[in-house]
Amino acid sequence: MGKRSRQRQKNQNAGRDDRDNAGWGAGYAEIIKENKLFELYYKEQGLLPEGEFEQFMEAMREPLPATIRITGYKSHAKEILHCLKDKYFKDIQELEIDGQKIEAPQPLSWYPDEQAWHTNMSRKIIRKSPLLEKFHQFLVSETESGNISRQEAVSMIPPLLLKIESHHKILDMCAAPGSKTAQLIEMLHSDMDVPFPEGFVIANDVDNKRCYLLVHQAKRLNSPCIMVVNHDASCIPTLQMDSGGKKDILLYDRVLCDVPCSGDGTMRKNIDVWKKWTTSNSLHLHGLQLRIAVRGVEQLAVGGRMVYSTCSLNPIEDEAVIAALLEKSEGALELEDASADLPGLKRMPGVTSWKLMTKEGQWFSDWSEVPSSRHTQIRPTMFPPKDPEKLASMHLERCMRILPHHQNTGGFFVAVLVKKAPMPWNKRYPKLRKSAAAQTGGAPAAPSPADAPPLLPEGSLEEEEMEEGGPAGKVDGEAEAADAPLAQEAAGKQDAVCGPPPSKKLRLFGYKEDPFVFLTEDDPVFTTIQSFYDLSPDFPKLNVLTRTHEGKKRHLYMVSKELRNVLLNNSERMKVINTGVKVWSRNSDGEEFGCAFRLAQEGIYTLQPYIRSRIIKVSMEDIKVLLTQENPFLSKLEADAHAQAKQLGMGSIVLKYIPNPNNPSEPQCPIQLCGWRGKTSIRAFVPRNERFHYLRMLGVEVFRDKQGQGQKKRDGAKEEKEGEAEEEEAEEAAAAGDEAERENGDENGSLEPKTESEKKESSS
Repeated sequence: MGKRSRQRQKNQNAGRDDRDNAGWGAGYAEIIKENKLFELYYKEQGLLPEGEFEQFMEAMREPLPATIRITGYKSHAKEILHCLKDKYFKDIQELEIDGQKIEAPQPLSWYPDEQAWHTNMSRKIIRKSPLLEKFHQFLVSETESGNISRQEAVSMIPPLLLKIESHHKILDMCAAPGSKTAQLIEMLHSDMDVPFPEGFVIANDVDNKRCYLLVHQAKRLNSPCIMVVNHDASCIPTLQMDSGGKKDILLYDRVLCDVPCSGDGTMRKNIDVWKKWTTSNSLHLHGLQLRIAVRGVEQLAVGGRMVYSTCSLNPIEDEAVIAALLEKSEGALELEDASADLPGLKRMPGVTSWKLMTKEGQWFSDWSEVPSSRHTQIRPTMFPPKDPEKLASMHLERCMRILPHHQNTGGFFVAVLVKKAPMPWNKRYPKLRKSAAAQTGGAPAAPSPADAPPLLPEGSLEEEEMEEGGPAGKVDGEAEAADAPLAQEAAGKQDAVCGPPPSKKLRLFGYKEDPFVFLTEDDPVFTTIQSFYDLSPDFPKLNVLTRTHEGKKRHLYMVSKELRNVLLNNSERMKVINTGVKVWSRNSDGEEFGCAFRLAQEGIYTLQPYIRSRIIKVSMEDIKVLLTQENPFLSKLEADAHAQAKQLGMGSIVLKYIPNPNNPSEPQCPIQLCGWRGKTSIRAFVPRNERFHYLRMLGVEVFRDKQGQGQKKRDGAKEEKEGEAEEEEAEEAAAAGDEAERENGDENGSLEPKTESEKKESSS
């Protein structure tokens, strides 16, 4: 290596050492947390109470506390909370590192049932203490298994205000990265005894790549009631559903409209915003935000609720959008007073007057003051309504603004809208007959309102037909590059329709998805599955799907009846990225044991209510053995479980733990694991992080040591293989389970030492 290269490497290493030895914010020294335009703008707007501006600015410069949320719908949420409080939070109290006192995590006062917590610990501090390192590993492991979500506190507010019930049809319009979507799914599954709630969540995002991030988040929750789609939210297609033999328009009970924004409420964690913030950001985004909100209320059922939210404090993106939406609705929408919801949450009421400022510092308080040269950038909807009566009737004070210095959070804006009647543009301008349309050349009979393409009664198929040309065209057959933007390609005119612009076919870009193919009730796959697992007569075979038209079915998935309805009726209208929960996987050697498909842990809570055989009821000690040993002999089980296992032939099984209410020291929630009954041994097929989760619930502490040289367990180590019989059994288990290992990598393995690359993955 040349002298110059060596010198360059030396300089780079020196810079890295400086960053490692620096305090909070290392690596961001070049970003100064100041923006004079920002301060001038918000001082002038008067959004803050008198005398609080300096506190507000100081809070904006402080790092944001870390917040975690316990997955609320799982019945073992209480067990996780108990584990957090008794094992980790107690030890952290009064801890000091480098002279800095570490505050124990505190519950968010306004989040129900102590399910959300915040702490001031930074990553740097966590790495300096072995005690905190255990806590960090716990968080990482539980997050990956879906039991905990790391989510900003203010981001948790919109789903709570939607007031979800298990039968609601929900649309999340701009869903990625998916933390709010996860909350929505949890609320649907509030009753874990119901495997298929009537409701569902359709989670949409315009960015193809971010949709896969969304899938990753949703998959942790193993729900059959979530579908991820890839569309532009401002023209998301109208979907159909079969209802009593006829097709109806799908209107949602709840819509979450968390729109793209300038993000100035996130300055505490996104330090780049300090440097990049300018007033023109909000001016550019206002139109898109309004179009998305309009599309959201169009898809909302009468009586339904839509929550509009941004992580911006700017009235141009907040109250201005809500005021324009209310004005367009002509009384069809109403702002709901949510001041009594979430007691303990400090909030400011919405404002009724605001001004615009250009990036050059020029102010406008009314549209009439704006020079014509700026009319393309500044629009009338950005200003407050002039008419005092109209303004008062909107009740903009019912909006909520969360300020960072009030409860040590990020900045946020939320508004809850209730739909009282169909939108006015949906009940005007009936569709012309072909003859009339031909005479006028397809020109509209009356001018359509701005940003309001649908012109027919809500729920009518005619309305849907008209829109079909826009967002609901057919998927282009060719797969394009993953990062290509969503685009639309103009097509021929639609003679029969009056009002909207010429029809366009949607051309979708990104990865080409495998098809979603539903099985029929008489599919030969079910013959052996039915007899092997003794499925109950009410098992919904029609809800089972696979991802291939041809060849052997490798995996079988399940969706709820309602999502099946949506999929079957809209395959040409929407680009589905993912849906369904995996319930069975093909096992290469399974056929010789009576069934080619083994159970998948992801779908066990969905599937188990329908399985009537292949079940072994196990004790707490049995589960410890199964999760800490690779292939324990059947004799390692307690007498009751051993006797049950001996009654079963080889193949896939369900290991079921039923809590004993008379013994509160044991976990008080049901546990169901997938396993394999071998010739002389038994094995649990459970992903690594779920193993850790269940072991922690049983009081076994599992963690990596400082160097990551393997897993430490304080309650039973992995036993050595012994004798020829054990070796023979291991070979059988490997043959039976090799496909599972290939599919899930090391997830189904026991608590073995990790390689260097695995350590990096798990700690990231």
